Amino acid sequence: MVAWSAPAKLNLMLHIVGRNQAGYHELQTVFQLIDLCDRIEITVRTDGSITRPEGPAGVPESEDLVVRAARGLQQISGTSLGAEIVVKKRIPMGGGMGGGSSDAATTLLALNHLWGLGYPREKIMSFGSTLGADVPVFVAGRSAWAEGIGERLTPVSLGADSWYLVIFPGVSVPTAAVFQAAELTRNSPPTTMRGFLETGGRNDCEAVVRARFPAVAEALDWLARHGPARLTGTGSCVFAKFARASDAERVAARVPDEWRAWVARGLDSSPLLEELARCSNS
Repeated sequence: MVAWSAPAKLNLMLHIVGRNQAGYHELQTVFQLIDLCDRIEITVRTDGSITRPEGPAGVPESEDLVVRAARGLQQISGTSLGAEIVVKKRIPMGGGMGGGSSDAATTLLALNHLWGLGYPREKIMSFGSTLGADVPVFVAGRSAWAEGIGERLTPVSLGADSWYLVIFPGVSVPTAAVFQAAELTRNSPPTTMRGFLETGGRNDCEAVVRARFPAVAEALDWLARHGPARLTGTGSCVFAKFARASDAERVAARVPDEWRAWVARGLDSSPLLEELARCSNS
């Protein structure tokens, strides 16, 4: 059994600039990887079976993205090997932090190594995009400026000395409901990475989530008294950036007991990349 990291992400901004011909929303966003991670434990099986004896609460094995990822990779590769996959969750579901997508990406990259497939990263990213729009950024393993539906990625260095207080107010926000909302802004003017750095951008989904999920609105209002509060993605988690870990921890100690909170460090690259490199060199 080998354990692998699956880091969470924050959307430092999220602008919806239109729709493509297929009807998908066109986005501009900044993905910031953080050191809050799920852990994926994988044991290679020689009988070809894909099993997941432990995973997210309430998610059937057949519907878990890690199982779909593993079975899809098995099918396209034609390997006779299988895997037992255990998912140790820390990233909250429905929080907008990409936990399911990150778990799937880690599963794909780990099995590519463990099964000896040798597929290039681009092939894994292409297949990962069929599982979810956020999967490619986790396969790439870098904080990034993203456009399109999130698949056009430009790695960016956001500084590994940034610290974030992340709050989960205890509710899960379904992505589909947010993107289907009639009141969602879908015509933000396109910007650039420089424009984001100058203005800080915003999250176009925040108004929809705030109106429909009072617990998220309450968390945003509470955190705004202590720092520049923002929603991540289309989920329920809210965050604020701090210059020092001690500043974030001081506010975290005051977070109401009914919410969960983490102080997380910003990462330019995923710890998974280092883990894969170590295994390849051993």
